[in-house]
Amino acid sequence: MRKPEKAREGRQRGLAGRLTNFLNIGCQSYYAYRKTDTTGVANRSSRLQKNLTSIEVKMMKNVHLATEADEDDIYSGYNDYNPTFDTEDLENDPAFQQAVKTSHGRRPPLTAKVPGTSGSRPLATGYGSKTTLSSSMGRPMTAAVQDGVARPMTAVQAAGYTKAVSRGSVFDPLGQARGPAPPLETKNEDSPEGKIKQLEKKVNELVEESCIAHSCGDLKLALEKAKDAGRKERALVRQREQTMSPANINLDLTYTVLFNLASQYSANEMYAEALNTYQVIVKNKMFVNGGMLKVNMANIYLKQRNYSKAIKFYRMALDQIASVHKEMRIKIMQNIGVAFIKTGQYTDAISSFEHIMSTSPNLKAGFNLILCYFATGDREQMKKAFQKLIAVPLGIDDDDKYISQGDDPHTNLLIEAIKNDSLRQMERERKATAEKYIMTAAKLIAPAIETSFAVGYDWCVEMVKASQYVELANDLEINKAITYLRQKDFNQAVETLKMFEKKDSRVKSAAATNLSFLYFLENEFTQASHYADLAVNSDRYNPSALTNKGNTIFANGDYEKAAEFYKESLRNDSSCTEALYNIGLTYKKLNRLDESLDSFLKLHAILRNSAQVLFQIASIYELMEDPNQAIEWLMQLISVVPTDSHALAKLGELYDSEGDKSQAFQYYYESYRYFPSNIEVIEWLGAYYIDTQFCEKAIHYFERAALIQPTQVKWQLMVASCFRRSGNYQKALDTYKAIHRKFPENAECLRFLVRLCTDMGLKEIQEYATKLKRVEKLKEIREQRVKSGRDGSARARREGSGGGDPGSITHKGERLSAKLKALPGTYEPYESSGNKEIDASYIDPLGPQAERPKTALRKKMDEDEFADEELGDDLLPE
Repeated sequence: MRKPEKAREGRQRGLAGRLTNFLNIGCQSYYAYRKTDTTGVANRSSRLQKNLTSIEVKMMKNVHLATEADEDDIYSGYNDYNPTFDTEDLENDPAFQQAVKTSHGRRPPLTAKVPGTSGSRPLATGYGSKTTLSSSMGRPMTAAVQDGVARPMTAVQAAGYTKAVSRGSVFDPLGQARGPAPPLETKNEDSPEGKIKQLEKKVNELVEESCIAHSCGDLKLALEKAKDAGRKERALVRQREQTMSPANINLDLTYTVLFNLASQYSANEMYAEALNTYQVIVKNKMFVNGGMLKVNMANIYLKQRNYSKAIKFYRMALDQIASVHKEMRIKIMQNIGVAFIKTGQYTDAISSFEHIMSTSPNLKAGFNLILCYFATGDREQMKKAFQKLIAVPLGIDDDDKYISQGDDPHTNLLIEAIKNDSLRQMERERKATAEKYIMTAAKLIAPAIETSFAVGYDWCVEMVKASQYVELANDLEINKAITYLRQKDFNQAVETLKMFEKKDSRVKSAAATNLSFLYFLENEFTQASHYADLAVNSDRYNPSALTNKGNTIFANGDYEKAAEFYKESLRNDSSCTEALYNIGLTYKKLNRLDESLDSFLKLHAILRNSAQVLFQIASIYELMEDPNQAIEWLMQLISVVPTDSHALAKLGELYDSEGDKSQAFQYYYESYRYFPSNIEVIEWLGAYYIDTQFCEKAIHYFERAALIQPTQVKWQLMVASCFRRSGNYQKALDTYKAIHRKFPENAECLRFLVRLCTDMGLKEIQEYATKLKRVEKLKEIREQRVKSGRDGSARARREGSGGGDPGSITHKGERLSAKLKALPGTYEPYESSGNKEIDASYIDPLGPQAERPKTALRKKMDEDEFADEELGDDLLPE
């Protein structure tokens, strides 16, 4: 039992020592408080001193030093109770508690000569003596002075107490009394280390500037910066080798500079230099990840169409990339498959894409797999690949997430905020891409997987209905109808579209829009109007349906009402170019030229290179009597479609109206080269050569016109006239005889025959003179019938078209009669056709401005017809 007692005694001594220190500190704090607080009561100090003295006496009575006799019994006294540890009296002592509470904020100044807080301050006892407290074992307390040397206060150094503190010093744990820190020593930039750091900083800045220039699209500047960074980096390496050991070379900076330089070479299509730079990186074993850049080298070979090397480098890169980089490996495998497709090795490409679809399926790989099976003609595999394609997960949320389900304003506000954010837009793009791939694949394989495309489409529709793309099945059905149209099977197309009349509103509106468009093209405006109404009733906000409804009303001549539908279509979709074009034509019909021009100018801002829009703007300026602006817009038009003969002819017409014959001839001749069957152009060119006294050249154009219109006598008469003007009378006589045989009742031809036979002394003169008298007599009789109100005018027109009426030229058209009147008359000598007569004979072959034919880019627009709606899958393509 001696060992436990000794242990207890040791613990008691330790506790007594710690309590003594605590009491010592409390007393000193209390004394300091009493010194500073002059309002205190004196008896409180004496009471506290008595209590402390009694506690010290009790404590010292129970502290026993170990003797040699008790060394064996180290556990003695374990069960003895020491009243020193009774703290109830201390808690009930108000003076002691007040001293403890105020001891932290009011510490006494350090007056001891030796550093310390309480070790050197004597404590007064009840006997009037002051002695220094010590532990129960006789060990001096912390910071106590022993033999004139202060014990170091290591436990309070962190709080700012040091052994070097002298009397009167201020508590300054942060060292603020020492003043500001001295300034940093300036580095010598002329030193080798400073020069190296400055050069390295410059290299990094050049690389950053190169990347910024590349992102801004300035590829040349980016390349120049990359080259400059490469030169400075090599100078930096040489300088490091001279001043430091080679181990201190910055490999990361070298890698960055070379990689950026290779990238800029590739962006500027300097593929040879880019490959050489990549080779430097790849062959250097010090670059750990240099092997991954073989992918970039393979991409360059792919751009150069060197597919064998591209495949080789792709495979080398695939071998050096760890399996943990799954996405990177999948992309490389996809590039390998594309390279195999380029080389026609569809079997190897199928292996790559099948691996991708089994490991990490995606839309591109699935679509390419279908293309490969289509190229090989494997029907069953095409079906399986299509099923894999529609099974690819999109990883997007349902549309129900963006529909408000309750009246919570906070939730509704949140839904409005995320309804069109960037994430939602990305989801829409991904879904649109998936639908595009599926639609294209279905259109591709439908005719190939079954005996007919209709059966193939039905199979694709059934597969799509069973997948996550249920809404896409209706679009496939509409596309089926479009395919029927391309095959000229209109009945099947109409039947297919009519199946949607009982579907939901969106699909019904799309089908009805296409049906309205079909019937409109067939000029069945009643049916077109019916289905246009059905489409509008199904979806009032469908711009295509509204445009088609406006088209049917436009065809009936109600332009004001048609304009209202076009305006409503534009209110629903301001980018509906068809409605904007049609409303411009409507205003043109209503002679509201300023509004029409404004509409076409807006459309021109959207469709910069639309030939139809450019022509309409030029046409409106012509109607506004501004030929200079019309010519300017037509010049823009022929820059877009330089081979359009109608646009060239219109330019020639405008220059002719301005009196510039040379420019007019140039554009009319260009129009004739591209379209040599335009009668108006042929007539103008022939008249131009007659006017310039080159009748031999005019013969070619009039003969061309006679071939195009063989029943019109005027062209053959013009040919004979050109022979006569050029002095070839025999050829002229033969031509007139041929005309007389074909048109025996043509009086003009008989007059020239009589004159030619008279001057040449031929015997046929009497025969032609008799025929001429009979024809003139018939002409007089017909004129009398016209005057009497009988149906002579209508019959004269019919006979004139057949060439039997002597006055048919006059009744047919004023332009040709004016030309023929200028030719030598019946009793005029042939030599009288001089320059004066030629000048007086020239009349614009296109007639007066009001009679000139309207020209356009195509027949559809000749009468200002309007463009029918053709938007996406809602309407049928041309």
